[in-house]
Parts: sequence; structure tokens; C-alpha cells
Amino acid sequence: ALPPLTTEDPQIIRAAAGPEIPVAPTPDVLDEPAPACEPVMTAKAMAGAVAEVHFQADCMPYRRVTVHHNGMMFTQLTDASGEMVLNVPVLSSAAVFIADAGQGAGAVAHVSVPDLALFDRAVAQWQGDKGLQLHALEFGANYNEVGHVSVAAPGSLDLANQQGFVIELGDPALPESYQAAVYTFPTGLSQKSGTVELSVEAEVTAVNCNRDVLAETLQLNGGQGLVVHELTLAMPECDAIGDFLLLNNLLQNLTIAAK
Repeated sequence: ALPPLTTEDPQIIRAAAGPEIPVAPTPDVLDEPAPACEPVMTAKAMAGAVAEVHFQADCMPYRRVTVHHNGMMFTQLTDASGEMVLNVPVLSSAAVFIADAGQGAGAVAHVSVPDLALFDRAVAQWQGDKGLQLHALEFGANYNEVGHVSVAAPGSLDLANQQGFVIELGDPALPESYQAAVYTFPTGLSQKSGTVELSVEAEVTAVNCNRDVLAETLQLNGGQGLVVHELTLAMPECDAIGDFLLLNNLLQNLTIAAK
């Protein structure tokens, strides 16, 4: 029996290797670069001053893509065919979307959304697992009642011209992904009068306890200029896990007059 082969004894390796037999290469072992493709992204206007953004790159299945739009950022994953379709509330009537797929790959899309001035919009955005939530209490509603709009009760895009709704962007399962929650109310179309109270909450979790949390809010009212606030929040000690911090002053409440 031959002694065991080791990489530390080249004499044994040569003695045991025997004559070299040529083997034809197969596609499975050829050292070739992955096929390249040019990503394509399009956008079209929908109800509620929302754009349907379509990203396609056949050679980029399950690719991490970060989309930028007017200060808002969110990270999503393409599907098995390299495709990604998103409903994105716009922050500009002449909306531009830029997709960054890494390694120098990207795409740009443009769309005109002339009805944006009819809607008020508030955004809370962050990176990673920060435990932030955006809440809207419409016309005197309390938590967990009709009129409390959040990711847990987002409303319907099909009724976007009649009531408020929230769209969540970004994949929280991706490490350090950019995420955003966007609340929209059709102020210029409303048949009700009253106030919409807006707030951001931060849940104390095992990930963010005893740490600083960085976040940002963006607010667009009646098509006017975008108002941006940055926040550094010192989270409580880890014995407060499960508690919530209520941040009332980051966003301006909406005053609605019936049309």
C-alpha cells in the first residue's frame, strides 16, 4: 500500500501521481468570467403620485440593488431572473430614479408625475435593523383604530386618491440595507377636514439598545420644497428592550381642509 499523500512531500506526490492523462475541459470547470449585461430600468406614473419602477438585468439574479430618488434610498434584491418591480412614492414631479447594483453596474429611469402637488408625503428612512416605525393618526384616530395608518395597517394603493396609505421600501432581511417608510395623504382631493398627526417611533431591540441610531425624515407638503431632518438618537440600556420611544417633533402634522 502506498503511504498517504501529503503536500509536504513532493517526492511522494510525484511517485504516486503516475503519468499525466490529458482531460478535455468542460464548461463546468472553465475559468471564464460571468456573462455581462446592461441593466435596464423604466418608470411609469400610477395613482397616488406613485411610480412603478421596473429594474431588469438577466445576468444579475439575486443581486443587491440600492435605489436613489431625491434623497430617499432603499435596498432591494432582484429575483431569480434579475428582475425587480417596485411601487415608489415620488418626491418630485419630474422624478429620477438611480439604481446602483454594485461593481459599477447601474441604471437610470425618468417619469413625470404632475399630480404630486395634490398629495402630502412624509418619509422616515434608516439603514439596518434600527426598529423605526412611521405612524399617522388621521382625524382624531387612536392607535389600532380605523384611521391609524402604519406598516402594520398600510391602507390601499387602489384607494390612494381617497385616503392615506403607507408604502414600505427596502428589504430588512439584507444586512445593513437602506429602508424607508413613506406615508401619503391626498390633501388636495380630501372630502374631510381635520388633522393628521405624524410621528416616528423607535423600538428598543437587542440590536439597537445602548447604541446611537441614525435616521432621517423627509417631508413634502402640497408640492412645496422638501424638508429634511437628520436624527441621532441615543437608545436606552438593554434592560428596556421592548419599550418604544415616541418622536413627535421630526415631522409636521398635516392640516386638511375639505375640497
